[in-house]
Formats: sequence, C-alpha cells, structure tokens
Amino acid sequence: MKQAIFIERDGVLNQTWFERPNQPGSPLTLSQFQINREAAPLLGRLKAAGFILVVTTNQPGLSRGTQSRQQLDRMHDMLRKALPIHDLLMCPHDEEDDCPCRKPKPGLFLEASYKYQIALDNSFVISDKWQDAEAARLTGSTSLLLKSPWVGKAHRDFLVDDLKTAVEKILQLKNCYHSVAA
Repeated sequence: MKQAIFIERDGVLNQTWFERPNQPGSPLTLSQFQINREAAPLLGRLKAAGFILVVTTNQPGLSRGTQSRQQLDRMHDMLRKALPIHDLLMCPHDEEDDCPCRKPKPGLFLEASYKYQIALDNSFVISDKWQDAEAARLTGSTSLLLKSPWVGKAHRDFLVDDLKTAVEKILQLKNCYHSVAA
C-alpha cells in the first residue's frame, strides 16, 4: 500500500478569495484564482519522497449555480500544470445535499485510496480548515492544519505555521517511521 498526502486546494494551493472582508470563499473566476507558486517546490519534495499527492476540494459553487464548470475546469488545469500533483478530486455539492464526498465526510479520501491503493492510516492531510482534519480523523490519517481563522476546534494532529513547516514535519515523520521499521 502507498502513502498519500491529501491537500486542500483553497487557502493552501491557491489564495482564498474574499468577496467581502472576513467572508472567505473559493475563487469563482479565473481572474480571482491565484496559485501559491511557493507550493511547487514543496510538493516536489513530497513527491520525490514517494508520496501520492491528491488535491481535495469542496466546490459548492457548481451546485449553487454561482460558478461555471468551464471556469472551474480551467482553474484545475492550471493547478495540474503548475504543481506536481497526481490527482485532483472535487465535491461539487452544497452542504444540504448530504453528499458522502463533501468534506468533512471522507468520500474523496476513500475514492483516492481505492484508485491508488493508498493506506489511509499511513497518510497525511494538509489543510487550513477543520473539515479536512475531521475527514483525516475518520480515515485514520494524520492531519496537519495551517494556522488560519478556519481551523476551528476539531481534532487535529498538528497545527503548523505554513505549508513549508507542514512538509518538513511530514518528511521528519516519514524518516522516523522508516528508521523504526528498519
């Protein structure tokens, strides 16, 4: 079984869009979509260490009718070209739809696990939102939350300052695990 890193899109790999002050949201158009260019070399280190990199994202703008599928697909194409990721999985549903893949439910993680033969209990989740930490808990994955206003009070394994610190912590944990197993 393989190890994976599940990475939240908004706020980690691209800038969170603020329609109004203190009202964060997902970018809905290409002009609002700004990729975090500092993520590319950091993700490259994780990929070189043998991790499967899977971006996961809730995008309810599709079901709400506030976002076009064409714009969203173009954003995701840009991410795939700019960052060394293996896959990008998305839930297009709103909270009221009770979809099993909408985080904090673990459906996206389970889908990736099946597709890539991933050992979820030996994998990691990087996010700035409590929903991802909850999905990590439900699958036995280790969660690393970046400090943000959306961390909440949900269980998380580590609270870190930024993506660089999260990557360093994961690589440290991987090395410790392999040292013990050897």
